[in-house]
Amino acid sequence: VQLQASGGGSVQAGGSLRLACAATWNRFSNYARGWFRQAPGKEREFVATITWRAGRTTYADSVKGRFTITRDNAENTVYLQMNSLKPGDTAIYYCAADHGKRTDYSPSDYRRYDDWGQGTLVTVSS
Repeated sequence: VQLQASGGGSVQAGGSLRLACAATWNRFSNYARGWFRQAPGKEREFVATITWRAGRTTYADSVKGRFTITRDNAENTVYLQMNSLKPGDTAIYYCAADHGKRTDYSPSDYRRYDDWGQGTLVTVSS
């Protein structure tokens, strides 16, 4: 497993969770890493992404102001801090690595990403 996601769980609406996505490859080869999610019966949805060198972030409108994506170079890990969670945030969250090979696709397009983690379940109850 090259990408390991962790940190999912069950919380009540208004609560917080922090997801982590650790990579096993050399951190100097990182380009960008992002999070997507998929709720039951729905298509995969972009959540957030961060470029490795500049730390430039992009968020889906649905999570702006509530979620924060960061990276830790030494740990080769990306974090997704999720605050003010809503029942609509319930989904399996997947981290994905962008190795800079498919830049024709936008950072919010899943086709840009080369490697995917196994997913971690986030459940938000009302």
